[in-house]
Amino acid sequence: MKIVLAQQNYHIGNFEANTTRILAAIVDAKDRGADLVVFSELAVCGYPPRDFLEFNDFIEQAGAALDVIRNAADTIGVLVGVPTRNPEPGGKNLFNSAVLLYQQKIVGTVHKTLLPNYDIFDEYRYFEPAYNWNVLEFKGRRLAVTICEDIWNLGDDPMYRMCPMDKLMTQQPELMINLSASPFDYLHAAGRKDIVRQNVTRYGLPMIYCNTVGSQTEIVFDGGSLVMDNKGNVITELPYFEEAMQEVLWNADGTITAATATSQPDTKVDPSRFEGMKAPETNIAQVHKAILLGIKDYFGKMGFKKAIVASSGGIDSAVVLALACEALGAENVSALLLPSQYSTGHSVDDAVQLSKNLNNHYDIIPIKDVYAAYEAALAPVFKGLPFSLAEENLQSRIRGAMVMALANKFNYILLNTSNKSELSTGYGTLYGDMAGGLGVLGDLYKVQVYVLARYINRDKEIIPQNIIDKAPSAELRPGQKDSDSLPEYSELDPILYHYIEERKGPAEIIALGHNAALVARILRLVNMNEYKRNQFCPIIRVSPKAFGIGRRVPIVGKYLG
Repeated sequence: MKIVLAQQNYHIGNFEANTTRILAAIVDAKDRGADLVVFSELAVCGYPPRDFLEFNDFIEQAGAALDVIRNAADTIGVLVGVPTRNPEPGGKNLFNSAVLLYQQKIVGTVHKTLLPNYDIFDEYRYFEPAYNWNVLEFKGRRLAVTICEDIWNLGDDPMYRMCPMDKLMTQQPELMINLSASPFDYLHAAGRKDIVRQNVTRYGLPMIYCNTVGSQTEIVFDGGSLVMDNKGNVITELPYFEEAMQEVLWNADGTITAATATSQPDTKVDPSRFEGMKAPETNIAQVHKAILLGIKDYFGKMGFKKAIVASSGGIDSAVVLALACEALGAENVSALLLPSQYSTGHSVDDAVQLSKNLNNHYDIIPIKDVYAAYEAALAPVFKGLPFSLAEENLQSRIRGAMVMALANKFNYILLNTSNKSELSTGYGTLYGDMAGGLGVLGDLYKVQVYVLARYINRDKEIIPQNIIDKAPSAELRPGQKDSDSLPEYSELDPILYHYIEERKGPAEIIALGHNAALVARILRLVNMNEYKRNQFCPIIRVSPKAFGIGRRVPIVGKYLG
């Protein structure tokens, strides 16, 4: 039996585009002489549809799209993900389903059993878990079909009380097929391959694993679909961060062979650490691709064309500008330089050189006079009080207003340049440098931003070396450096990582060798600045625990505060 994996990039709720993409893959699979083509989880509507699932019209459109796909499944089997209705009055109204189509009929349906309700996932909010389990028969072969999380309940600390495959094994299946929408993070790809291998080892069956690809607002799906034989050997692996199709032969003796070799190199996490923080330096190429895909799909799926970046001559804005130009084309990216009287000459020169290297348009608007006008207007009510954070933030808010004015005038989307270290500690100005439509670096700590900058410069100097070498500064007062307000990032970032990604408490972090007073101070900063992050734009997720929907803590709370 020839089986084709279709790793595709869907658009949530865009039934016409998704159906067109699926139909094209069915035609391609037919041309290859395939018996069965496999798509990913909720391919018909896109993943995650979230509260769209509460609209009856959304479910009706999904059903109508499935009918169109069913009509195309004449001489070929089609296994595709779609939301379906629960006919029972008890429980949730919907299932997260995989439907097998053949000879223009629905010949089998499988519902997802294990509904993740953690981090970015909230499937139990919408779906009813499966309550019966059956293999699907197709052309005389027995398929054990599962959906994403259904294969993840292995290991020493399982999250759920049962494994769907245990139920299916009583019916003597011959092949496992998993439809997935498994998102990227820089520690996850290797773990995903390991979980497929654990299933193969446990059940003694080969597995076809079809993952989606593409970015949906903040979540990036990296693809990497694969086929593994019953010995745990990767037979074929599809590319990461791009659409692809791959055919395999499932032989009569149960073995699987690849029609063409497409194996990707193993993704390994760098075991090296700095101060205990996992440094995903060996995965920086994947992080780079993930962010590029996040930018491309955010603009492409929203219909946006052009971006603007407030370019300061610092490392964060430099990296964002370089990424934007690579993702969207330099001709679609503008930089706005907004020097104040506290900006150093080399910062302006560095920002100009960066735009020349990238060949993107830039404008320079000094804000000294605008700032002076604000100072004069505020002087009567400021009552001669000393220069303080108010004046520093005023500069940032002037810049925010200026760059948003250009965004409105020329239909740009402002790309925010805040990094995770700053967002963690509240080192940013609401309605100033925290403005933007998309957070490009908001899930990368400062040390990781430097790693990414060096990666961008891997072939030639794009980001001027002086930007990488100089001490980071907001330049809101004379001689200011970030280290005036925060610990050195080499000290700060590991503590943040232990607290945010690893969810360690203060005693555990101190036991790793960090200063007790510093730990207390940093953790307090993280918790007291949740109100700022709650107002922040969507952040492209590349870590196991990103700010946004994946990290939900109270704003008004008293924990380590």
